[in-house]
Amino acid sequence: MAELSLTNIVKRYGSLEIIHGANLEVKDGEFVVFVGPSGCGKSTLLRMIAGLEDISGGELKIGGRVVNDAEPADRGIAMVFQSYALYPHLTVEQNLNFGLRMNGNPKADTDRRVKQAAEILQITELMQRRPKQLSGGQRQRVAIGRAIVREPQIFLFDEPLSNLDAELRVQMRVEISRLHKKLGTTMIYVTHDQTEAMTLADKIVVLRSGNIEQVGAPLDLYDDPANQFVAGFVGSPKMNFLQAEVVDVQPGRAIIVMKSQRNVRLTLAVTSAKIEIGQQVTIGVRPEHFLDAGRGDADLTVDVDVAEHLGNTSYIYANIAANEQIVIEREESRTTGNSDKLTVALSAAKTFLFDSAGNRLR
Repeated sequence: MAELSLTNIVKRYGSLEIIHGANLEVKDGEFVVFVGPSGCGKSTLLRMIAGLEDISGGELKIGGRVVNDAEPADRGIAMVFQSYALYPHLTVEQNLNFGLRMNGNPKADTDRRVKQAAEILQITELMQRRPKQLSGGQRQRVAIGRAIVREPQIFLFDEPLSNLDAELRVQMRVEISRLHKKLGTTMIYVTHDQTEAMTLADKIVVLRSGNIEQVGAPLDLYDDPANQFVAGFVGSPKMNFLQAEVVDVQPGRAIIVMKSQRNVRLTLAVTSAKIEIGQQVTIGVRPEHFLDAGRGDADLTVDVDVAEHLGNTSYIYANIAANEQIVIEREESRTTGNSDKLTVALSAAKTFLFDSAGNRLR
């Protein structure tokens, strides 16, 4: 096990800079998830940690040792790929022990490691099968097993569940979480799926366009996002964003009205940010934070477009104006039909405020 430190890490391809001075501290034994949209730099950052991409600037430490120029095999890491990367002509057992045998590891120690990995992953009965005889979930277990037998200081996972169907993804999420608890080893995991990030991570790193936007525990990012991008990326269904205007400023608070419904007026706490009357802002409300009419700080009337009933929860897709749509989460709701009117309430305490650049105002 080992801690990981990134200090002003930069990646350039010629004159094009892809990663812009990333700074991150990962504690020994932490499960850290890199999450962000396609092209944000999360896989590039992981590959630099692995030694598969050169570092253009900054310092990378694993276990207190600078490894900028160290070969991948000398970094104490093991990587699990999206594509499994199994040898099709070898059995499961041979796939597990291949790397150790090629490195001349003693047979007794190799057998011990393979047996232990198979028991941890519950694939002992599959040892004589070949990859084509395995399901997607079983292949992924074997791929993880190949990493386990290396007994690395850090596990690196590059979107390992992307090729699995929805049911298997849930199952493998649970198994990876269980594996982390059992091994207690530092793990770095890359995904574009914020659900995987929220359920697996001790710490989430949200990336956008090669920049780290925010680092924190899953619920910290959910409850206290640093900006509009993080607020919209973390949470499912995503946060609703509505256009508003500041109509009054008082000590420690701002009074805003919605642009599409001027009668919707909220008083929001703003203690540190500079804010002015007439300023155009965006308010953010999570689907589950809408209240029954009359039970909040301001009522909002919407036109119901579609209602999805999922048993004890319903998602209501509604229109406020021609270009503003929201999602409302309701428990045990029976709202049905199109063009039905629905009135809900907004809670000032559960409403986020952002400026025109997406920065959080608080």
